Amino acid sequence: MSGHPHPALGPHELRLAWQSSSLLLAYPDEALLARVPLVAAATRRLPTPVADPLAAFLHRLSSTPLPELASAYVETFDHQRRCCLYLTYVQHGDTRRRGVALLRFKTAYRAAGVELTDEELPDHLAVVLEFGATVDPAAAWELLLDHRAGVELLRLALTDTGSPWAAVAQAVCATLPPLHGSDREAVMRLAAAGPPGEEVGLAPFAPPEYLPEPRRPVSLPVPTFPATSRGAGS
Repeated sequence: MSGHPHPALGPHELRLAWQSSSLLLAYPDEALLARVPLVAAATRRLPTPVADPLAAFLHRLSSTPLPELASAYVETFDHQRRCCLYLTYVQHGDTRRRGVALLRFKTAYRAAGVELTDEELPDHLAVVLEFGATVDPAAAWELLLDHRAGVELLRLALTDTGSPWAAVAQAVCATLPPLHGSDREAVMRLAAAGPPGEEVGLAPFAPPEYLPEPRRPVSLPVPTFPATSRGAGS
């Protein structure tokens, strides 16, 4: 996996952790509530640093009225810039550099034979986690580690606001290597500055010849447990 460290969790545990976290970062609705027993069963098979925060969130999910959770979700992720789930936005804001960064996500998905719909940008944390759990763990690992500071900043921002989704972010961070040296400095810089201001639109700035041809494009599957074993790192 490039020059990055390898995951501490085993391949199956990593898939379960990422798939569970991906589901729990979705907008809270009846479909998510119906999956609570499934995610709870998966959570019990994970190491304590990942399982405990996921279990805490599941308890909150099951004991809070759905309209209240839905309102909190919108207030948290739609109205607070530091709680943004889009990994490239945390680092680049709405600037030309973000367009280039988004292209890298699209390229990784297409190289794995995946075409996303137009409903979601490819750098949404839940999408990256689902991609890693069901398609290509190695590619997702590289993307997450390259945005490790942003994931950590999201965890800190959610914790500071008392958001229940801080527990999910904590679980995701527990699947990644701890921060050291330059990573900690990057988090501090991002926390101090926040996402950069708007400069331009988000169209990717690269000619078509730099995009790999997809191998049998498919949509990301609906998550199920246990996770599938397709893709790299299986």
